Formats: sequence, structure tokens, C-alpha cells
Amino acid sequence: MSAFNRLHLIRQVDLLTLRLFLSAVEEKQIGLAAIRENVSASTATKRIHDLEAIAGIELLDRGPRGVAPTPAGAVLARHVRKIFGSLEDIRSEIAAFTEGMQGDLTIASARSIFAPFLARELGEFYRQYPQVRLIVHEIENKEILHEIARGEADLGVFAAAHELDLTGVDVTPYRRDRIVVALPRGHRFADRLSVTFAELLPEPLIAVGPMAGAFRAAARRLGEEFEPAFSVRSGEVALSLVQAGLGVAAQPECMVPREFLDRVAVVELAEPWAERKIHLATAAGRRPGPACRALIEQLLDRPVDEPPVS
Repeated sequence: MSAFNRLHLIRQVDLLTLRLFLSAVEEKQIGLAAIRENVSASTATKRIHDLEAIAGIELLDRGPRGVAPTPAGAVLARHVRKIFGSLEDIRSEIAAFTEGMQGDLTIASARSIFAPFLARELGEFYRQYPQVRLIVHEIENKEILHEIARGEADLGVFAAAHELDLTGVDVTPYRRDRIVVALPRGHRFADRLSVTFAELLPEPLIAVGPMAGAFRAAARRLGEEFEPAFSVRSGEVALSLVQAGLGVAAQPECMVPREFLDRVAVVELAEPWAERKIHLATAAGRRPGPACRALIEQLLDRPVDEPPVS
């Protein structure tokens, strides 16, 4: 392979080739990258091979399980992300001059944050900026951060957790919430102000979505194992099971609707990890577009402990 020539890079490498290379790094397979960018696998393979010829070095290690960036490929991928981030900045900033506050704004978050916090905020934002098309991705924490790092969403709103990889994102504290325990009326802990996780562990615990991971980590710290009595995706389903006397559930306080407060007992979970810290995430090192900046400003212009909508 020849040495990396700046003029060859400028004249022979187009944005589609760079996008295909970045997609191959992220998808770990050239075939999946081709599907993602809507081209044939042979086209993707040839373009990436031509890019390596221009660079004068292999950019991908190829194996039976897929591809991974070489050290040089990792450097290129980092710079390509910046290139596409800059292109989006150019587009959005020029659009602000020619169109006013318009365009698409993609927000990624989890149901436990959308329902009590973001839905109202997005409604207010839309009334102020009706020409901005809001796109909502309801996904879990890990996927939220992946979408932000890959430029597939403009703003992520997620609950902090020690196992999350924050590579590729900038994080801003947004607000706080807490984990509470829902118990059947008449349960031996129902009249308590709080309970510890150690006291709950022998109980039939109902795990709601990602809470199962937090329970397992807490159990390991106690030298115990955790197996849920029920695993459900919806907080309301968990509360219905609690009301039926089938177990106890720990979940974000904002996900306990007011109408359930007469049907189940709710007490605090007395654990350091029971405070849920909710953060905003944007792509690392990239200035958000005008619409995203306006939404962030609106979200941060709220007391961190303002009650959620329930």
C-alpha cells in the first residue's frame, strides 16, 4: 500500500465511503454496514478496500466473526465522527438563518423518564417551536447512550448507573428521583417509613425492566443471589401484582400513579443507590444544534426536585 496522500484523500474519498467505514466499525460487520447505509455488500466492501488503499494501511481487522478497527482505523473512526458532527452543525446552523427554528429533533429516553418528566416538557417545546419535528425513541439506558454516541439521536435522557459506558457522550445533570418500595396493604413493612434492601431480599421481589440489574448488584454486595418472583416491563403491571398480594416491587417513585396510593403501601428504600440521578446526554465534543440547545435550556430551567406528572 502507498503512503497516505492528502490530495488523494480530498479528491478520491467521498462522504458515503467514510459513512460506510464508520458503520462497519460500529456494526462490526461490513454486511450490516451495507444494510444500514442502503447499499450492496459488494459496494461497501470495495469502497472500504479503496479507502484502505488510499490510506496506505489496513483500517479493519477481518475475521470469521466480523471486523474490528485496527489502531489506525480507530483513529480514522474518531475523526470521521467529528466530520459528520461538523456537517450536522453546518446544516443546523445555516438552517437557523434560512428557516428559523425548524428541522428534526430526535430524543432518546426510557419510559420511566418519558412518562413522568419529558412528555409535558416536549408538549411545551412543541407549542413554542411548532416547526420542529420531534422524533421520540423509547429505549433503555444502554441503547440511549449508543444512539447519542453514534449520532442517531440528538439528545438522550437517562438514569445514571455504574455499569453504563459514557464513551462518546457529554453528560449534564438534569434532575433527581428516588426508588420506593410498593407493598401490599397489611404487609409487615407497610407501616414503616423505610426498608433496606437486605430486609426486602427474602420477599418475593417483582423486577421492573432494568431494575433487575440493580437488584442483582445490590444482592451481590450482600453476598446473596437475586432471582425475581416476576419480571415485568411495566410499572403498572408490577403495582397490580403487588395489589394482588403476589409480591413487593421497588421502582422509581415517579412511576407510582396517584390512584395506586390507595391500593398499595409505599415506603422509602433506605439505600444509597435508591436515589436515581437523571442526566442529559449529547454527542461528545459536538455543539448541539439550535433546536436541541433550546430544548436543553428549557429542561434545565426547572428545579431538579420538581414533582413529576403522575
